[in-house]
Amino acid sequence: MTEKIKILFANDAFYLAFQNSDIGAMTNLWANRDDISCIHPGWNHLSGRDLVLASWEEILSSNNTPNFEVRGASVNIYKNTAIVICYEVFEKICLVATNTFITENNEWRIIHHQSSASPPPEIIDDTEFIKTLQ
Repeated sequence: MTEKIKILFANDAFYLAFQNSDIGAMTNLWANRDDISCIHPGWNHLSGRDLVLASWEEILSSNNTPNFEVRGASVNIYKNTAIVICYEVFEKICLVATNTFITENNEWRIIHHQSSASPPPEIIDDTEFIKTLQ
C-alpha cells in the first residue's frame, strides 16, 4: 500500500468519524500532542488538543450532523507530513478542506483541519485519479 493510499484512508476515517458522530474515533485520529489546531467554518482558530477535541465533541454531540460527501481528495507528502485537500459537499453548500497529517507511531494522524466555503469541485475522472495514487 502506498503512503498516499494510507493517508487517504486516514482522511476517510476522519470523515467517517464525523459522519457517524463517533467522538472516540475522532479523538483517536488526532495526533497526541498539544500543538494541533482546527478552524471550523465560522469559528475562530482553535489551538491545543483540549480545545480542538472539545469542539468536535460539541459538534458531534449536537445530533444535527449533516449528510455530506467528500470528493476530490488530493495528497501531497513532505517527508513525515502530508496535506490532503478535499471538498465537503453538503446539500446546499460546498466547503473546501485542508487536512494536515503527520506520522505518529507509524500511523498518519491529523494535526490540523480547516474548511471554508467553496464552489463545488470539478468532476474528476476516476482513471486519472487512480494514476495520481501510484
